[in-house]
Amino acid sequence: MPATAIERVMARASGAPSLRPGEVAVCTIDRVVLIDLQFRAFNGWVRPLKIDDPARVAIVFDHAVPAPTIDDANAGVEARAFAAAFGITDVVDVGQHGICHQIVAERGWARPGEMLVCADSHTCAAGAFGCAARGLGPLEVLQVLCTGRTWFTVPETVRYELRGSLPDRVGAKDVFLHLAATYPTAAENRAIEFDGDGVGALPMHERRTLATQGAELLADFTLLPCDDVTRTALAAAGSADDLEPLWSEPGAGFAFEATVDVGALGPQVALPDGVIDNAGPVADVGRIAVQQCFIGSCANGQLEDLQVAADILRGRKVASGTRLIVTPASQAVYLAAVKAGIVATLVEAGAVVTHSACGACFGYDLGLVADDEVCLTASTRNFRGRMGSARGRIYMASPATVAASAIAGEIVDPRSVEVHP
Repeated sequence: MPATAIERVMARASGAPSLRPGEVAVCTIDRVVLIDLQFRAFNGWVRPLKIDDPARVAIVFDHAVPAPTIDDANAGVEARAFAAAFGITDVVDVGQHGICHQIVAERGWARPGEMLVCADSHTCAAGAFGCAARGLGPLEVLQVLCTGRTWFTVPETVRYELRGSLPDRVGAKDVFLHLAATYPTAAENRAIEFDGDGVGALPMHERRTLATQGAELLADFTLLPCDDVTRTALAAAGSADDLEPLWSEPGAGFAFEATVDVGALGPQVALPDGVIDNAGPVADVGRIAVQQCFIGSCANGQLEDLQVAADILRGRKVASGTRLIVTPASQAVYLAAVKAGIVATLVEAGAVVTHSACGACFGYDLGLVADDEVCLTASTRNFRGRMGSARGRIYMASPATVAASAIAGEIVDPRSVEVHP
């Protein structure tokens, strides 16, 4: 029987001739990514005695960097000592740091047909490169460190065929929000495949947004096909040699299929407390005043996202009573944004541009939401208490919608604002 992409990748990784949904696959993992928060667990009570293959391991400082607490500072010390003890050379420390999924893309660690794990729930971001990637708990990651392998239940697959191309000021974030509203639980505990000419028309930064947000569609894995866009991105990262992409075979069976005309979509907004069955066109939201706007995270802190915001904000000011916080996804993105004049444009408009970290996205530091405040975010999640007070209300939208709303002081359609590139 023809196999889906995730079945083929897991079969290769486990050495099985074939696999079907519901079977258990013990897979060899090609890349293990550790983040700084993992070392808060290691520090003081657990550390492995051996690592299966240090060359397959990377450490990325991303959630709490530079260290905002003493515990985080101590975890950094442990991370550096851990790398030295086990001969891990892929260490992305303070100064070169960035959100781990951005770093994975920049370093070419996600490769088509391979498997990657990390102790972060948005690890599915690597699926933009055709890599089967999943977030695991810290102890599960520890198991992979020691053995090089872990087990998965082979999931069913959902296939979304995208057609057309994105209209002006509509992005992959809007596609994701449309899927969350239209097919709210179709992907739950399954793998998602995105395919169709609409995927071919997506640049890599939009593919990465779409893959990242698979976690909020409740999927185990998100996969996009390997094509010329993929190969070009991997070549830029120095990782385009010896690729062995795998994709679904003709006639493969899917648990659910749907076709989406992305060219017919407009800007979308998720209402507070989650995205599943809780999003719709920005025009349906009404005029909601916002006290904080955020652009950043592994989903929308890429250079292109910052450029979209700068084009809208150029020559304008953030509304009085509204804060705009922008977090580049990595130091490399930050530097490129400085050289391109993007940071100057954002700051002149009244935005606060932070260093590259996860802090604001998960409500740790870099700008928390207060009691009864409204935040419009272009980050990954908007459940209650995600970005600060549990009494705050968090709406989610694209960088274009967030930037336009920061100027208006209320949620607005970004197409209502003239762009000045």
